[in-house]
Amino acid sequence: MKNSLLILTLICMVAGVRAAFGRRAPQFPKQSHHIDSLYSYKTYWYPQTLDHFNFISSDRQFAQRYLINDDHYTAGGPVFFYTGNEGDIAWFCNNTGFMWDIAEEFNAMLIFAEHRYYGESLPFGKDSYKDALHLGYLTSEQALADYATLIDHIKKTIPGTMKSPFVAFGGSYGGMLAAWFRMKYPGSVQGAIAASAPILAFPDMNDCELFYRITTNDFKKGGGSDVCPNMIRKTWNTILDIGNTEVGRIQLGKMFKLCKPLVGFNDVYMLNNYLSEVWVNLAMVDYPYPASFLENLPAHPIKEVCKHLTNEAATGVTLIASLVDAVNVYFNYTGESKCLNIYRQATGNLGDQGWDFQACTEMAMPLCQDGVQDMWLPYKYDFEAFATGCKQQWGVTTRKYWAQSEYGGFNISAASNIVFSNGGLDPWYGYGVLKSDNPSIVPVFIEDGAHHLDLRTSNPLDPQTVINARNTHKDNIRKWIDQYHKANQIW
Repeated sequence: MKNSLLILTLICMVAGVRAAFGRRAPQFPKQSHHIDSLYSYKTYWYPQTLDHFNFISSDRQFAQRYLINDDHYTAGGPVFFYTGNEGDIAWFCNNTGFMWDIAEEFNAMLIFAEHRYYGESLPFGKDSYKDALHLGYLTSEQALADYATLIDHIKKTIPGTMKSPFVAFGGSYGGMLAAWFRMKYPGSVQGAIAASAPILAFPDMNDCELFYRITTNDFKKGGGSDVCPNMIRKTWNTILDIGNTEVGRIQLGKMFKLCKPLVGFNDVYMLNNYLSEVWVNLAMVDYPYPASFLENLPAHPIKEVCKHLTNEAATGVTLIASLVDAVNVYFNYTGESKCLNIYRQATGNLGDQGWDFQACTEMAMPLCQDGVQDMWLPYKYDFEAFATGCKQQWGVTTRKYWAQSEYGGFNISAASNIVFSNGGLDPWYGYGVLKSDNPSIVPVFIEDGAHHLDLRTSNPLDPQTVINARNTHKDNIRKWIDQYHKANQIW
């Protein structure tokens, strides 16, 4: 977070604990540019149209990155197309092992398309985030149009793909895009696997407290009782109380081994901000095996965290000492980190500004806490205050109900060939599609699943529920492929 935005963020971009916390709504996971690939692929660049909806300036272009693996592809076989999230596409490529696992079985080509303004697909290069004028082309609508035109390009340039059915895959925001892509561009993809896609998280669509209740329940499950979340709930005011003096701030800095000292009270808020994101991220990646999706973490990381939070009677410095040990599971499980940088987003820096901008335009997702059924302090979401902050920060007007108007909200009955999978450990599942009267809209609930666990590569420690979900995905993919070929035989 930039220092120049700190005060504004503290006042207007809050999602919990206190209005002064400055904690934004949780971000979808992001990672750095430099990634050691787990898989083999070729990198390509497509001269993408900057503005698909303006015919006067439609000749302006930028370089969109996409990755291809065709090791198992046979002409006319399916093309599995990942709709890129708000981050580096190589990172999502490496963390979507399910597509790689089933490529040979389906004789499929894999394509991972990068979302504009993220990773290396920057329309204005280093000036892409300069101001709202440069960022104005960052929308989900433009991204979906990118994917449609990219698919057209692939069909024209790669032999055999003209007769191939394309299937969209995506997790989290990418899952939302995969579902919306099938809805908006049914001629481009035959179906979509939309994992952990909270398409019902927009204003007036659901209880804004669900996210933090689910997160809190994850810590209850992980710790085996209410003790773990109850201790976390006490830490917010404890940190603020200790950090109210210079001596206290120095003490906190030493205990947490912070990279930079806590200079003022705003820095204390930033410490709480960082910790809040840690708890949310742990809930999203509470996988049953060691993983490095956000950080290098052990199996069942929440359980490991809660092992350090067992003395519910602890207060003051004693409580903070236990908290430090718990947080170390997230940021320093390997013991390689020399210090904790709380001014870096807990999920890495890539994509932060871009998602903040999208949240301020069309992706406003209200989240709040009641402080009773969750482990945060009470906070009531105030859309007007949020929109005012966005106006001051970016000079944009937040479209409160635009996502519902653009993508249908609850009314997706006309859609077809979409699997919506959600995990019972994922804080976002409360905003996913969990039921449907439409037989071609298939909800899949993974009781033991964290954030899009089903899109990760198979693992011996996978619960049976995620194995069942992947089998459901494959069954539906086969069905969609058969539908495609039958339809093309008619024509």
